[in-house]
Amino acid sequence: MENSKLPFQYWFITMHLLSCTKKSFSAKEIQRELGHNRYQPIWEMAHKIRSVMGLRDDIYTLGNEIELDDGFFETVDIRRDLSEPLKRGRGSQRQTTVLVMAESQEVELTERNKKYAHQKKLGFLKMKVITGGFSEKLFTPKVNQHVEKDTTIKSDGSTSYSELKDNFDHQPKTIPKKEAAKILPWVHTAISNAKRMLLDVHHRIDDDFLQNYLNAYVFKLNRRYFNNMFDRLLIAAVNRKWNYLGETCG
Repeated sequence: MENSKLPFQYWFITMHLLSCTKKSFSAKEIQRELGHNRYQPIWEMAHKIRSVMGLRDDIYTLGNEIELDDGFFETVDIRRDLSEPLKRGRGSQRQTTVLVMAESQEVELTERNKKYAHQKKLGFLKMKVITGGFSEKLFTPKVNQHVEKDTTIKSDGSTSYSELKDNFDHQPKTIPKKEAAKILPWVHTAISNAKRMLLDVHHRIDDDFLQNYLNAYVFKLNRRYFNNMFDRLLIAAVNRKWNYLGETCG
């Protein structure tokens, strides 16, 4: 909020809107709710708030047992050379890679929870955009940053995770496509729900801002049992100093 020309009331209302539902609000909808004439400052304000959500979650690391996988989200690259032919599948210019890490703990199957397809309880979640390829040189530093050392990590047999064994109890496994949702249930649920939320609310996302949208999704999911989400977000916001679009400067 520092040096902002928008009223503080705008910030408080936007924080409430972005934290009060499981889904989200587009900047255009927030603009309509606020009755503001210009779209750009509302769009920037919303992204600053989403960015601080990610900075708050970056303080914490994951532990216990981790499910690890990567997903592909459809985005738009405004810098793409339109004369360049589009690729298909992995590596497509329309796909952005996201590394998903979810705390997952086995629970006893009871009459109350036997309706679920698996016996795992979700803890905390992280989703991080990966740019530049699929090598272990890109994946390993992200895992080192966000997961506690010696944590048990379960993943598929991708070579992108080959260096994880140096710092973690890495348990890779060749997973048939039909069995992936059972063996790594929560990362696939998180990816599916995030894609649906983005498609329903935002429709078109530039690859530069995908991380901010995922920040909001993860922030609310990790605090799904809290009743005071707005208070948590407000505390996170006022404890940060800002540069343009949420880049931390202190």
